[in-house]
Amino acid sequence: MSTSTSPVGRPPVLFPLFAGLDTLDGIGPKTASHFAQMQVTRPRDLLFTLPSGGADRRRRDTVRGLTPPVVATVEVEVLRHMPAASRGRPWRVEVEDAETRFQLVFFHARGDYLEKLLPVGARRLVSGRLETFDNILQMPHPDHVLSPEDGAAIPDFEPLYPLTAGITQKLMSRAAASALARVSDMAEWIDPGLMAQKGWPAWDAALRMAHAPRHASDLMPEAGARQRLAYDELFAHQLTLALARAERRRVSGIETRGDGGLRDRVLAALPFAPTGAQTRAMAEIAADMGAPARMNRLLQGDVGAGKTLVALMALLVAVEAGGQGVLMAPTEILARQHHASIAPLAQAAGVRAEILTGRDKGAERAAKLAALAKGEIGILIGTHAVFQKDVQFDDLRLAVIDEQHRFGVAQRMQLGAKGARADVLVMTATPIPRSLSLAQYGDMDLSILDEKPPGRTPVTTSLVSSPRIPDVVERLREAVAAGRQAYWVCPLVEESENLDMTAAEDRFKQLRAALGDGVVGLVHGQMPGPERDAAMGAFARGETGVLVATTVIEVGVDVPNASIMVIERAESFGLAQLHQLRGRVGRGATASTCLLLYQPPLTETGQRRLEILRETEDGFRIAEEDLLMRGAGDMIGTAQSGLPRFRIADLERQAGLMKLAQSDARKLLADDPKLTSPRGQAARVLLWLMEQDQAIRLIRVG
Repeated sequence: MSTSTSPVGRPPVLFPLFAGLDTLDGIGPKTASHFAQMQVTRPRDLLFTLPSGGADRRRRDTVRGLTPPVVATVEVEVLRHMPAASRGRPWRVEVEDAETRFQLVFFHARGDYLEKLLPVGARRLVSGRLETFDNILQMPHPDHVLSPEDGAAIPDFEPLYPLTAGITQKLMSRAAASALARVSDMAEWIDPGLMAQKGWPAWDAALRMAHAPRHASDLMPEAGARQRLAYDELFAHQLTLALARAERRRVSGIETRGDGGLRDRVLAALPFAPTGAQTRAMAEIAADMGAPARMNRLLQGDVGAGKTLVALMALLVAVEAGGQGVLMAPTEILARQHHASIAPLAQAAGVRAEILTGRDKGAERAAKLAALAKGEIGILIGTHAVFQKDVQFDDLRLAVIDEQHRFGVAQRMQLGAKGARADVLVMTATPIPRSLSLAQYGDMDLSILDEKPPGRTPVTTSLVSSPRIPDVVERLREAVAAGRQAYWVCPLVEESENLDMTAAEDRFKQLRAALGDGVVGLVHGQMPGPERDAAMGAFARGETGVLVATTVIEVGVDVPNASIMVIERAESFGLAQLHQLRGRVGRGATASTCLLLYQPPLTETGQRRLEILRETEDGFRIAEEDLLMRGAGDMIGTAQSGLPRFRIADLERQAGLMKLAQSDARKLLADDPKLTSPRGQAARVLLWLMEQDQAIRLIRVG
């Protein structure tokens, strides 16, 4: 069948799949409203709602020897009816198979209907869930009751769909069959070589196979039909990202090339040489900045891998070329931290680096803005305050965004507008498993820092049960007396900042009573900014020995003298978060310790999570384990991560398919940028099918 697309809208071949759900057999407005609770509003959605389980309904001679509860299909003789003894009691029908007797049980039943369905002395094929109740073997409400000659109507393996209130398996099966009847064969959008190599079926055949599994193995993500359908979803997503990437590259950037002079001065001022990973990332970024296309690169580095130095070197490329750079951080604390570490190095290179936050007011702010507009400030560091309209650059060449997942896409675009063709470097300190980073940042080029700079000491991680808190306090007393410093992170309390604050304040009072006034500081997210900065500052200067905190210290605080990290109720944190918190110590030459305080008894998952942390400091391995244990949505928090929601693809178990889809999508666009070849036309149909509106708009523009 032809799949040509009209220039203005959805290809006609897809019309039947995008009609109203009530155009399918047996679905009226009321049933359609029940389906809507499952995000199923058109036949297309039903096609992508695959069975989540299955029931083995192969016939057996007897139910004797089965271990209930279990689904069984058996031929029986009807022996007698036992009407409900009183209101609310069930109607029972005693039956006998080849070897044993059991009961069929019906609640709220009409006796005349049941006597007609199951006449005494007749033979019937029954299939349903076998259970025991009061030592009596019974089958409540069988799914199927048929005469033996009609037995072929019961499949050997029956798919079971996810359901919602008002939707039964029978209704779901019928609706899916009706939707499948609307599927026509379409031109193939997958590369023919890949299809042959994987042995995947055509799209329509894959759908039919996925909706009619023959064995439990057909329900697994590895099954050919499911793999193919998952690949379609991932390929459409990667094609959208690749189109966005191509569109960005079409708008030419500025070729920003420096002579290396400023960078050499900074390297000379450093007490150590950069790691191989840092050197590689610096070269990749400088090459991108010098190219005509706009850079859009993600710098992913583990806690303490030295991203700030890489960012500074990139900003200096902009300044060497006569332009300016901006570094954006999500919080004021983090912005000040960056400024504190960058300003002295920038000064060594003779470059003016300033900080701009919401706290800058009046004449001081006006002076900074004037210097920025004249090009006197080479590097600006700030919070989202740099988005304000009155912040104008003389010649913005590079925007560095730290902790990307805390900024929305709209904010990133606003920043891009500040320098119409500025290069963009995004940094994240959260190591993200490869499959998720491809799903989330598939339109970006990737640089990874997977080595630690010299001078960082390994952190010893220990698990301590909460009854031993007094011993931990005693250990802190000795450490503080010896001039060392410690963080004490309080538990996450039911996602409520107010309760988190209460937990932190209580622990602060207890530690102050135990260790003495003036020894313990407190920071939490509900404190006013200046107060929080003052508490952080006092700790950074060594005026307080112990800092009690909520997770506000997760990113950015750098206190080399802090060598003990206590995390209370560690089992209530995610793995990635625990890893981030642990990264706050081990920044100096002193041997450092992280104590994970847990409330016994630990669940099996809780124990596994804390043990992984004890075993390794490799953030990428920790992230992969976190993904396996928690799932993609949980791990990054789907709402804030920009992770797409897939109906079929399983990012945890089909990670390899995402990489394949990315390289295939990029190759297709390199060969056929406007998607006009036969395969390109088929890929357009796929984009409409998967509702990738952004991609469709980009093709139209193209």
